[in-house]
Amino acid sequence: MNWLNFNHLRYFWTVARAGSVTGAARELNLTQPAVSAQIRALEDAVGAPLFKKSGRGLVLTETGHLAFQYADEIFRLGRELAGTLRGVAGGQPRRFTVGMTDAMTKLIAYRLLRPALAHDPPLRLVLREDKQERLLADLSIHVLDLVLTDAPLPPGVKVQAYNHVIGETGITIFGTAPLVRSRRRRFPQSLHDAPFLMPTETTSLRRALDRWFDTLGVRPAVVAELEDSAVLKVFGAQGAGLFAAPTAIEAEVRRQYGVQVLGRTPDVVERFYAITLDRKIKHPAVLAITQQARAELFG
Repeated sequence: MNWLNFNHLRYFWTVARAGSVTGAARELNLTQPAVSAQIRALEDAVGAPLFKKSGRGLVLTETGHLAFQYADEIFRLGRELAGTLRGVAGGQPRRFTVGMTDAMTKLIAYRLLRPALAHDPPLRLVLREDKQERLLADLSIHVLDLVLTDAPLPPGVKVQAYNHVIGETGITIFGTAPLVRSRRRRFPQSLHDAPFLMPTETTSLRRALDRWFDTLGVRPAVVAELEDSAVLKVFGAQGAGLFAAPTAIEAEVRRQYGVQVLGRTPDVVERFYAITLDRKIKHPAVLAITQQARAELFG
């Protein structure tokens, strides 16, 4: 199979969504035999059945599930392409599509992306959140213009992309007034047995915190491990435990979540990266993001 017939693929996708040839034929304004013939042609090209009968309807086979996932993405990209081209022709703002890792601090992300919101000529920012490996895959096929992350490209990654260090910052430990008041003396040793909200083990911040605690010889009482940084701060604001966040956004964290500062340390460092397909940054919005971040946020 060198090339798929996209008409066949669309008929297959419609049948999969409708759950039956009858429903798909109605939606496509075709006869049932015509739709069935298109599905058989696609199955012949693929070399495997895509559907199996279940009662009066059809369900996807394992191969069908895989084909449907790809078809869904193909037609989503097609709609996106058509919309983008219509926008360009009509003088609408150009899309600027950014991927952000789900562990990324949301306040940092906003501060980083602020120049894109004020860009001249105007851009329409599209922000997607996902695991780094999936974002890098989308970057490699130009679905994304930029990936923002707190971890560099992992070794052995097959994507031809480049790390651009945006900046780095120490961390601040925050908590509600009662928690901070009870642990203020002898910081950071006072963190021993203190209720603490941790990021999950897959994050770079968690690994850095674990190393710091080991160096200090302290063991906080981990109350919860939370993947989403915004959810973690909400838990902290409700008094569930102390938590760490970048010192670069200390004022915003205090103001937004109503928490107090227990202490700061430069020994735990968070680094932030812009990952692009270009060795040298060329996209004007990406250039504005990195320059302003280095000058202001992390300056």
